[in-house]
Amino acid sequence: MENRPVGRKKNVTEGGSGVHKRGEGLGTGPVGSSSGYSSGTGPSENGGGMKRSGRGVNPLFMIIVLLFLAGGGGLSAIFGGGQSDTVPTTQTPANTTQNTQTSQGGNSGTAGSILSQLFGSYGSYTGSGVNSATWSDTPNIGNLNTNVDSRAREKRTVIKGNGQDNITVMVYMCGADLESRNGMATRDIQEMMKADLGDKINLLVYTGGCRQWQNNVVSSSTNQIYQVKDGKLNPLVDNVGNLPMTKPETLSSYIKWSAKNFPADRYELIFWDHGGGSTGGYGYDEKFQTAGAMSLAGINKALKDGGVTFDFVGFDTCLMATVENALVVSNYADYLVASEETEPGVGWYYTDWLSELGKNTSMETINIGKNIIDSFTSTCAQTCPGQKTTLSITDLAELSQTVPTELADFSKSTSEMIKNDDYKTVSNARGNTREFAASSKIDQVDLIDFANRVGTDDAKELVTALKSAIKYNKTSSNMTNSYGLSIYFPYKKTSKVDSMVNTYEDIGMDEEYAKCIQNFASMEVAGQVAAGGSQTPLPSLFGELSGSGNSDASAEMITQLLTTFLSSEFSSVSGLNSSNTSFLGKNLDVEKAANYIASNRFDESVLIWTKNSAGEDVISLTEDQWKMVHELELNMFYDDGEGYIDLGTDNVFDFDENGNLRSQNDKTWLAIDGNVVAYYVVDIQATDESYAITGRVPCLLNGQKANLILVFDSDNEDGYVAGVCYDYVEGETETIAKNLTELQAGDEIDFTCDYYGYDKTFKDAYLLGEKYTVKGAMSDMKISNVSVGEGTVLETYCFTDIYGQKYWTETMKH
Repeated sequence: MENRPVGRKKNVTEGGSGVHKRGEGLGTGPVGSSSGYSSGTGPSENGGGMKRSGRGVNPLFMIIVLLFLAGGGGLSAIFGGGQSDTVPTTQTPANTTQNTQTSQGGNSGTAGSILSQLFGSYGSYTGSGVNSATWSDTPNIGNLNTNVDSRAREKRTVIKGNGQDNITVMVYMCGADLESRNGMATRDIQEMMKADLGDKINLLVYTGGCRQWQNNVVSSSTNQIYQVKDGKLNPLVDNVGNLPMTKPETLSSYIKWSAKNFPADRYELIFWDHGGGSTGGYGYDEKFQTAGAMSLAGINKALKDGGVTFDFVGFDTCLMATVENALVVSNYADYLVASEETEPGVGWYYTDWLSELGKNTSMETINIGKNIIDSFTSTCAQTCPGQKTTLSITDLAELSQTVPTELADFSKSTSEMIKNDDYKTVSNARGNTREFAASSKIDQVDLIDFANRVGTDDAKELVTALKSAIKYNKTSSNMTNSYGLSIYFPYKKTSKVDSMVNTYEDIGMDEEYAKCIQNFASMEVAGQVAAGGSQTPLPSLFGELSGSGNSDASAEMITQLLTTFLSSEFSSVSGLNSSNTSFLGKNLDVEKAANYIASNRFDESVLIWTKNSAGEDVISLTEDQWKMVHELELNMFYDDGEGYIDLGTDNVFDFDENGNLRSQNDKTWLAIDGNVVAYYVVDIQATDESYAITGRVPCLLNGQKANLILVFDSDNEDGYVAGVCYDYVEGETETIAKNLTELQAGDEIDFTCDYYGYDKTFKDAYLLGEKYTVKGAMSDMKISNVSVGEGTVLETYCFTDIYGQKYWTETMKH
């Protein structure tokens, strides 16, 4: 039964407040949109899957059948052819290091026994049977690599040595809501002011992008330039102008000014704010929201126009340790310091590494990076245990000369696998690979982990080149399979493929990788078109699953379905339209794809509850069908007499001795201190030694839309609250905010939920249960499953196949 998904332990306790919505609708839209449904018009974009009303027959499929019954006639008849030396005082406490015992996942003494109880013999979340990399090697966590490949170019920055180097550090600090809400920028400035910089470091800070700075020095009305010196924040340019900080020209002007006024032997540039990875870019300017983020092409322009060669470029942001970003920055810097995952709100801890650099301004750059990484990960482990933490330093002089060729070869061979009837292997590898900001569906994955799982000779060569270029990488213990650099690879949102291909053209990235992701996305979409599955649980909820979809369609039928789809407006697949589907026409061999899909597809007709020999309600799949399952989630609803409260998704599963999926019939759901909450599982990582499960609880934190971060791991199988992150209005920004470190005593939390009427429509988001006031530390907030009350509970499971298509079981009522 190695193909079964894994589930967390369910700790059931007595008590609980039951389930009830409160007050009027919030008018905020769905808080559970990760499940793939939204208000009014059907599924929201989740990047994969046919828009369907249920497991009934696909409308395209019906058209094809009618055409065959009518003796042909073609599709064309129907479709028509188709300022002072004052030290800032803050309104929030300074960043301090606490002697808090960490509770991150890891190889504890009891991990093995916990895993055997929790997972049995299963070691992977997905059902692909790929429990570890196809070809595995030694992790590069915490190992400093000082070797340099002979193919690397010469470093552009030449270090004088003997502590004689002058250094200008340019911090580009777009405060945004990280500062206005939580004073994160102010705390980092305070850390800089505590550093002993000596007399050879010019530490400059450009400020802006924030509606309200949480100190009494930095202006909220105009951008400014400061120098941190002798423990003070000295104004250099008091009024740069109220300029959007996500515009390349704003950054390039700062770079030019800094180099002119503070010439140095070594230049360092640090981006501070939000980060959205390769698709989202850098920065969220709270004062110029419509300016958007600075794309990779924008970063390239800013650095090019700035005219400075940097020793290292760092990103004290989320998600910017990407291969794409590294290749851009390699044109202007020797090293990149950045994070693959979202950063905890504490961000880099500036005091220690700046003080060390002040003692020796001729320090080797990889040692500067190591100091940044060590102090950051240590501070995060002490102040926000459980929050995912990653940071790496990459030698761009080496990467730029070694990785592009190996990546092109890997891309070619992977494309050949997809074209030669081995899409499933690539899909399984992608489905199991470490993914970052998973709930945001930005499709950013660790490239070494992905290549390891693909396992070809070209993949091994790419892994070798990447691990050589990544000189130091460190993560929290719950961040398995995070090697230091990620890459965009479509799976959750195929609608981004075209824009990323354009980005690759803009930054001069090899076209072979663009072809590879186009080939994969084309097959994924083809599988979704052929599936006829559902992207919403509502048909199951209302008892409208009415057949077997297209599970018995022949290759000829699927060919007709795909042909029809390619001649349409593409809207039958969520998120796609004629403006973002050029990748399909270039890469899809319709007949070959149809033949492959006909032989490799999930049969949704088997998602029917039956009785096993013990009289239990079960879903029974063959082993071959389990191999087609990438994800499995339990979705529960509560009937309050007027409609349905969506309680979210969880990965709690029970299997009988024959490997059949048992119904959860105890009428319990996840609660915090007895308060039933809507909970959505986000990410599951498991090895034979440890595991970590992350989920979110939508809420209003002191009136602001947010999500509590819940973690269940090897050392904390009952789970704990690891922090909180804020939500954004759709379209406000594609970048990701750093997580808050701690909830404070007195913080008020209103849990929220989605609500559906008996008329089959989404009504609104509502408050769930009573207001909750934080009484002490987050570690005091107890997580368990409690009874939801006397009302009817509706239980359905969602199966996701190798094409990213979702299928929902019949609803069980308890």
